[in-house]
Amino acid sequence: MNRGVGKDRSEADFDAFYVATARRVTHTVYAMTADLAEAQDCTQEAYARAWQRWSTVGEYADPEAWVRTVARRIAVSRWRRTKTGARAMVRHGGPAPSRAPSEDHVALVGALRQIPQAQRHAVVLHHLVGRSVEEIAVEMGVPTGTVKARLHRGRAALATLLALTPPGGIPSAGRGRREVDRGR
Repeated sequence: MNRGVGKDRSEADFDAFYVATARRVTHTVYAMTADLAEAQDCTQEAYARAWQRWSTVGEYADPEAWVRTVARRIAVSRWRRTKTGARAMVRHGGPAPSRAPSEDHVALVGALRQIPQAQRHAVVLHHLVGRSVEEIAVEMGVPTGTVKARLHRGRAALATLLALTPPGGIPSAGRGRREVDRGR
């Protein structure tokens, strides 16, 4: 038998199995979880696992039972993880309330969004993560000279963007770098 034909048959068998059973399995898991979105997620994960093992699962007497069992186990695992997390939150308290971002933070993030991705990546790694030029070059898979150029261009673009962005975050053509430098 030609391998390509066997693969097509296996794929067609799985597709037919999925079409014939997915709705039924989803409804069963929904009855167990009482949460349709959770049931759909668990069912899809179970079918993804069935597809990965279809050469074995497809030979079972009742592949639908296997998928249903896997979906149920996924739902139980998620429930346990949620319950454990809730207990930990009660025991240790929730996360500390976070403050609203400063106007400077909002302006910086807005400016970073406006520069090219490669420059943004280099600037963030260097200035916010604290990576050296050499470390960034290795991580990005580019020469150190390229990183230096991206940092230079990124800084220049940010300087221009931030100089034109007043505290309210709305760009103003009439506000220049000198006014920003004087604290306005």
